[in-house]
Amino acid sequence: MHNLFKIAFRNLMRYKRRTLLTASLVAIGVIFVLVFVGVSGSFKNMIIGQITGSMLGDIQIHRKGYVASIENLPLTLNMKPQAVARVEKALKEMPDVAAYSERIKFGGMFSTFAETTNVRLNGVYPEMEMNTVPLLSSRIVEGEKIIKKGEILIPELLAKGMKAKVGDTVVVIATNKDGSVNGKQLRVGGILESATGPGGRDGYVHIEDAVEILRMDEMEISEIAVRLKDFGKLHSVFAKLDAGLSQEHNKEGKPIFEVHTWEALSPFFNIAQMIDLMTLFIKIMLIAIVLVSVMNVMIMAVYERIREIGTIAAIGTLPGKILTMFVIEGFSLGILGAAVGTAVGLIVVFALNVAKITFSFARQTGLVLSPTIGLFDILITCLIVIVVAVLGSLQPALKASRMEPIEALRHV
Repeated sequence: MHNLFKIAFRNLMRYKRRTLLTASLVAIGVIFVLVFVGVSGSFKNMIIGQITGSMLGDIQIHRKGYVASIENLPLTLNMKPQAVARVEKALKEMPDVAAYSERIKFGGMFSTFAETTNVRLNGVYPEMEMNTVPLLSSRIVEGEKIIKKGEILIPELLAKGMKAKVGDTVVVIATNKDGSVNGKQLRVGGILESATGPGGRDGYVHIEDAVEILRMDEMEISEIAVRLKDFGKLHSVFAKLDAGLSQEHNKEGKPIFEVHTWEALSPFFNIAQMIDLMTLFIKIMLIAIVLVSVMNVMIMAVYERIREIGTIAAIGTLPGKILTMFVIEGFSLGILGAAVGTAVGLIVVFALNVAKITFSFARQTGLVLSPTIGLFDILITCLIVIVVAVLGSLQPALKASRMEPIEALRHV
């Protein structure tokens, strides 16, 4: 086998220009794939982090049927204190949960005494909410970066439309689940930068103010947002949590809770899927480049060395060894292209990190692109290149191994 590698390497060096060109094409394909994977992955992860870290959380828990009617913010589908206690118990028993926040979501009327419009609000415990969605504070562009009792954080678009400023006195009016109307005077404590996705235009009040506005006899929670210690364990934690809470049933034997990851709640998940699909197409293009390049150079190698193949066959070289020799040449081309492409790709990714390229997404500005390439992506890309290079050399290698020595020696 060692001799076969030496022969294959010698044959590749006989045609240095062709070998260099083929390896360069393979390397360019690898570079493009690795850089695209790094950049697109960075963009996707950054936006997911913005969405989950500033408003949604990684996982949300609701009463069964709430999400189907979430646009109406139904108060009749809030969770009772006993149900909330069960969820809290389940969350506290899971070591992968970093924090969770209870929210009362409701719609109402927002009045500056001069103008009135509708508003969506979240009643939250400030500390729990900030621990669960730590980027929320970065969205507060005016005022103190905290939710105080007796104050309201309003979306930027609402503030501009209603000409409301920090420190203004406003009134929030809401209808409770029994149909009675109540209002409460609040102070504008801050202005929220708008964000993309559900909840991006919601305001915030202290949960005790929400209970007072809705005249709740006992606190009923609309949703519980959950933040994980390791986002990479999202689906495994979701599966455990869903399996545990699905065992909770009401008196009619129906499930009490429903659990959703951010993917089921945000429209950006569709964009994330498109990015993954584009990555797949880029990898398919890499396969095509490698396959055509290697097959072309190996066909030429076989055509130019017909007499040589006839000679080694005539002196007793087995067809299997002839086949192996050409396959090793293709394998070597794949190894060379993958190695050079990986090295240059890593250098390009490092340069992009040093350059600190910024971009904007919706209302989010100044986001810094930080492409990274995982070891798994590198190994998969190199494996694809090497396997396809070997496959590309198989057809020419088979042709070479099946040649009749006498006919090959007659070839001019």
